[in-house]
Amino acid sequence: MKSQLRALIEQGIASLRDTGALPSDLAVPEFVVERPKDRSHGDFSTNAAMLLARQARGNPRALAQALVGAMQGAGLVSAIEIAGPGFINFRLAGEAWNRQLREVHERGDAYGRGDAGGGRRAGIEYVSANPTGPLHVGHGRAAAIGDCVARVLEANGWNVAREFYYNDAGAQIDNLARSVQARARGTTPEDPGWPEDGYRGDYIREVARAYLDRASVELDGQTVTAAGDVDDLDAIRRFAVAWLRREQNADLAAFGVDFDVYFLESSLYSDGKVEETVRRLVAGGHTYEEGGALWLRTTDFGDDKDRVMRKSDGSYTYFVPDVAYHLSKWQRGYERAITELGADHHGSLARVKAGLQALDAGIPQGYPEYVLHQMVTVMRGGEEVKISKRAGSYLTLRDLIDEVGRDAVRWFLVARRPDSQLVFDIDLARSQSLDNPVYYVQLSHARICGLLRQLRERGLGFDLGNGLAQPQDVDNPATRELLAELSRWPETVQTAGAQLEPHLLAAHLLELAQAFQRYYNDHQFLVDEADLRDARLALALAVRQVLANGLALLGVAAPEQM
Repeated sequence: MKSQLRALIEQGIASLRDTGALPSDLAVPEFVVERPKDRSHGDFSTNAAMLLARQARGNPRALAQALVGAMQGAGLVSAIEIAGPGFINFRLAGEAWNRQLREVHERGDAYGRGDAGGGRRAGIEYVSANPTGPLHVGHGRAAAIGDCVARVLEANGWNVAREFYYNDAGAQIDNLARSVQARARGTTPEDPGWPEDGYRGDYIREVARAYLDRASVELDGQTVTAAGDVDDLDAIRRFAVAWLRREQNADLAAFGVDFDVYFLESSLYSDGKVEETVRRLVAGGHTYEEGGALWLRTTDFGDDKDRVMRKSDGSYTYFVPDVAYHLSKWQRGYERAITELGADHHGSLARVKAGLQALDAGIPQGYPEYVLHQMVTVMRGGEEVKISKRAGSYLTLRDLIDEVGRDAVRWFLVARRPDSQLVFDIDLARSQSLDNPVYYVQLSHARICGLLRQLRERGLGFDLGNGLAQPQDVDNPATRELLAELSRWPETVQTAGAQLEPHLLAAHLLELAQAFQRYYNDHQFLVDEADLRDARLALALAVRQVLANGLALLGVAAPEQM
């Protein structure tokens, strides 16, 4: 609808230039076509006349009047009105709404999808948890957001690769290995000999028992078998990482999340990528030595201070492998790299981007893009839920899935802006009430499916083609609102992809479900008059289609019965 109105306005501007009412060389301004907040003002509004008047130094209302007269909108608009200082408001004709309804049915599953990405390649990294324990609820929010970003970019024509980066090197892994070793030796977290930074959850005992039993783990097409030797710390490390990676993969599978690429941080060292990156930075003249350490001049690229790359003891700071890793993304053909992270990682972003620019490898300045999420607080019965016995110090993602179900977890974790604090109310997520947004949306989908079952049970006919040929009662506010919500879906998908904000999808689906409920309350569907029955069911099935399309982008089921 908006694109058709934009074309209509541009045609009117061209006509005014052709007739001399506007200078022939006057550029078309960057006007907007938007939906008025007050529906009584019409279906759409534009500021085109005011912007034209500013350029032509004319009276905006007079120019608006001229522009209205120059627009040829037969079949698209039923009325065009001028408001305020020169806004132009449009009221769409009934046939325009009918064309929109036909488009929903014609495109089906593809309705809302676009080609803005043009098949270009995008890599999306998310979750990327250290393999040191079960996934917690924060990882779940990263998984829900990242997976939905991937889905909505695919819906916008991007060729998406989903990537999980395993931090399988560094101090955390050493702490994991020493924790498992201590358990294998019979030491408990309460004993004085427990590692200072050791992991205390019951899962450490499970890993230690499996290691002593010489268990095997199948992972990435390989078998990792425990040595059973409590003195072999390297063997313990390899087995514990494999064991916990397998467990995290199982948690993600239960959440409906999978990946195309699993990238190991350790490979950056074993393949020489970290050393290669450092050599390139040194050769480019962007480093210097001071105090026995190697520094990168990140201030040359917008950072607030220079950063240490290699410490005086010879070890690298954590952002150096991050630079090497993102260089590999560029080398692997990711024209766009998007990383979903917890907001606590914010401090490292500038130095990673600075390192990539210092490589002088042709990487765009905005590479990579980041989506940062805030923490999640889980509540039950008005009290915060913090601890899982198995994890020891935090609530696990699996705990939450087991308690409220995958659909509710995915919806609630993605339904707020990523950069906003999120309170996850278990009681609300479990409730079968219209206060529960995911239940409301799924119920609307199931209710429409139920109409078709009732249709068959009563032996009534339904002709979709006839229904689409019938004019909808657009003078009825509930009908017009429902049609407007259907028409907004492609725009919502496009905006969610452009801004990397999948919560917009959830918000729109809830508004669509609410609009359908208002229509449902006011209208009978299975009436005796065939034309009216067909028209109303055609509208209802369009709503079902958009709900199904949207729930698929969120990774949430669209049930036929509830």
